[in-house]
Amino acid sequence: MKKVNVGIIGAGRIGQLHADNMLRSNVINLKAIADIHIDHLKGTHFEQQISLISTDPKEILEDPSIDAVFICSSTDTHVHFIKAAAKAGKHIFCEKPISFNIEETREALKAVQEAGVKLQVGFNRRFDQHFRKVYETVREGTVGNPHIIKITSRDPQPPHEEYIKRSGGMFMDMTIHDFDMIRYLSGKEVVEVSVKAANLVDPIFEKYNDVDTAITTLTFEDGSLGVIDNSRQAMYGYDQRIEVFGDLGVAFAENERYTNVQIATKDSILLDHPKFFFLDRYKAAFMSEIQEFANAIIENKAVSCSGEDGYKAELIALAAKVSVKEKRSVSLSELEKEDVRV
Repeated sequence: MKKVNVGIIGAGRIGQLHADNMLRSNVINLKAIADIHIDHLKGTHFEQQISLISTDPKEILEDPSIDAVFICSSTDTHVHFIKAAAKAGKHIFCEKPISFNIEETREALKAVQEAGVKLQVGFNRRFDQHFRKVYETVREGTVGNPHIIKITSRDPQPPHEEYIKRSGGMFMDMTIHDFDMIRYLSGKEVVEVSVKAANLVDPIFEKYNDVDTAITTLTFEDGSLGVIDNSRQAMYGYDQRIEVFGDLGVAFAENERYTNVQIATKDSILLDHPKFFFLDRYKAAFMSEIQEFANAIIENKAVSCSGEDGYKAELIALAAKVSVKEKRSVSLSELEKEDVRV
């Protein structure tokens, strides 16, 4: 079977996750990892199994044998590496978001288009088997025309201060997954965004002009509605649920739990907790997304989550930030006309 030769730029948590999955893949050959810090990789299985571990990303970008680059570095470097990889003629997988600035994201997508390479954005939840089943059910028309789409997405605990400081805010860091998912489920474009948000979990968020609790209402182009509720702290675990309500029925996916055992007595019905960490909850989805990316290259077909999808999710995130700041509903069309920074 043909394999895609890959190099990873960025050896943090997500870069190492992808590297581990690639080492188990039957369609990917991981040739190199580059990061400005590589000491933490010394003496690990990565050093033993990967031919090149470097502090210089150019070694990946200039290697003619590498077909694709995974960009897992900090968000402020994404656009630079996307442009460099596109110029080198390499296909690109980029973790979300593409950037914190809409105009820079447009420039990156233009570079990709001109180079004629593929770009997939790392919205791994599209590849979750439960969410994909709901998506397929909606596409098949089983629940009819969607009227209301609901997403609940709550983290088990807040991130540390250093992460909050550079995250880009809750909408660009956390809710952006939900913005992508709601477009994916609907099949329609969002035209208006309205948010009510608060600081209820930890004052550290307010220190960085961020929020930790939000209800986002979205209006789609056909008039149907979406609702997303987010919190940075759910004491019972990683709360991930979706629902699509249509004129013929409803499809929903509940939390994935550590076990599916239920204990029922006359006094109560007990269920296990939801999985606590995103790496546990979406373990299989992370593997599926890189497999589909590699197969898109091998078979020369469209990727499952394009740069345009990444751009649209960023645009909704920007609208959400404007909505909170200006306390109003925001039309996406007004943001596409200019370079808006919040």
